[in-house]
Amino acid sequence: MTVRNKVAAAGLAGLLAAAGLAFLAPSSGAATAAPLDQGARMAASCPNGYVGLTFDDGPNPSNTTTLLNTLRQNNVRATLFNVGQNAAANPSLVAAEVAAGMWVANHSYTHPHMLTLSASAMSSELSRTQSAIQAAGGGTPKIFRPPYGETNATLEAAASALGLRTVTWQVDSQDWNGASTAQIVQAASRLTDGQLILMHDQYATTIAAIPQIVAGLTSRGLCAGMISPTTGRAVAPDGGSGGPTTPPPSGGNCTATYSEGQKWSDRFNGQVTVAGSNAWTVTVTVTSPQRVINTWNAAVSWDSTGNVMTARPNGSGNTFGFTIQHGGNWNWPALTCRA
Repeated sequence: MTVRNKVAAAGLAGLLAAAGLAFLAPSSGAATAAPLDQGARMAASCPNGYVGLTFDDGPNPSNTTTLLNTLRQNNVRATLFNVGQNAAANPSLVAAEVAAGMWVANHSYTHPHMLTLSASAMSSELSRTQSAIQAAGGGTPKIFRPPYGETNATLEAAASALGLRTVTWQVDSQDWNGASTAQIVQAASRLTDGQLILMHDQYATTIAAIPQIVAGLTSRGLCAGMISPTTGRAVAPDGGSGGPTTPPPSGGNCTATYSEGQKWSDRFNGQVTVAGSNAWTVTVTVTSPQRVINTWNAAVSWDSTGNVMTARPNGSGNTFGFTIQHGGNWNWPALTCRA
């Protein structure tokens, strides 16, 4: 997992034309993801949940466009952990990643062994990467993956201070270690609901494995999803705008969108608006030590952990709300919606 030499970025229009991608102009300075074919995404059956396809170390001029084309051709979205200096050298490729509907995340600026750095140097690695990705039109990352998966409390505190959730992986494809396409596909066959697989931007063997990985997931009732900044696990993809939004796991027209409400020192309010159906079920998942202490405009029930709340219509319309006692964790809850 090395950082490659950089080359001057080509013009955005030329790169996107070569990739067969259309660039969507950002609105109000925020990057907007071009969603995949809606029919293909909504028709996908995901009864066994979602997994995270992740690719580290990009963007790079030799492989990123091919990676994006392959992901698009297979109707999947992935999380791309960009190295900051690569993003700064290739801003048009960061914009192409977003235009292709991918999620762009932080993978440090120079890909060092982070645990050898001082706390201030750790913060610099992360903040410089945030700035490089933002300047390239990649939005503000919410997820950080430490190089080599090496992390500790100091590094996670530096990430948290920038609003970043630290994630590693559950399955290592070993593409960085010379794994063949068949071996990468075999590694992906071990993925289960919520898990992430480590892959890389720069290997032809990895790109060649993508169609087989997607076919294998489909055969097992799994779909490629996004990484929740609340839990660090793979969840249903968002809609590409506003707050956390999820399409239903198994088709339909139900969409739930979270918006932030009033805040106090010990708690905050949130509101969920449901569109597309009047007969909906929304699952709201909070992360300990958070707990929901009040709800309104929905009939609710809880799982045994107390962290997962299920909300249904109670005759008060398609907008409901709740108060979360945060216990020091200000992250928004994760949502799923079923019609």
